[in-house]
Amino acid sequence: MHDTANAPLVSIEDFRPSSDSPTPLYVQLANALRELIANGHMREGEALPSERRIMEKTALSRVTIRKAFEQLVEEGLLNQKRGSGTFVAGQLPHFEQRLTRLTSFTEDMITRGRKPGVRWLEKTTTFPTSEEVMMFGLSPGEKVVQLHRLRFADNIPLAIERATLPARYLPDTDTIGDSLYEALAKSAAMPVRATQRLKARALPQQEAELLEMQPGEPVLYIERASRLADGTLVELTRSYYRSDTYDFIAELTVGNG
Repeated sequence: MHDTANAPLVSIEDFRPSSDSPTPLYVQLANALRELIANGHMREGEALPSERRIMEKTALSRVTIRKAFEQLVEEGLLNQKRGSGTFVAGQLPHFEQRLTRLTSFTEDMITRGRKPGVRWLEKTTTFPTSEEVMMFGLSPGEKVVQLHRLRFADNIPLAIERATLPARYLPDTDTIGDSLYEALAKSAAMPVRATQRLKARALPQQEAELLEMQPGEPVLYIERASRLADGTLVELTRSYYRSDTYDFIAELTVGNG
């Protein structure tokens, strides 16, 4: 509870810290914000006043305000978006993805009753690197398609995907909608099996901004190689998935050894 004898708090701008209290000032502010959120006076997605505004209204220092914010961010009650401000956090969705079936992100979200979305960051046809020539077994002069996407579920950014595939499978990138696998199916190039390698990585700066996270936060980094029935490599995708929303599950059986 906030350390004042005033009427119930309805706005953080009405908060008055107590210098006589043994409770540190940043803890008083954090407690007041928790109270406002718990009582419904601050709702999911609502922006907090600026640090300068809170300083003017409460006489607290910027360091004290930031320390209170940091504590509530760690608790998951607040989100901070670079260049936008601080917001009351919502409940993030959580997904369990079993590593037994090859599906697309769009299919996964629809199956779970979520609304999938995509923001295209890059959709280009270009010359391959020497590594890509070897991996895909490309002939001289063949090009590759580069697809860079930010993936959403219910307008929440969940993953960043960068896919590379031979241009012969998708000669017109304008035909690619939200689902890459749907476009490949229409081109008779739908992969039937894949291998995935999962790693823990610290989130780079650019990807952190897109996923509305902090640089250096742990994420799941996934490399997937998808193949046709004859073993031909058709797609290589490298992705960053939010580790606070995704669990990947593999079912294991005991061998005879």
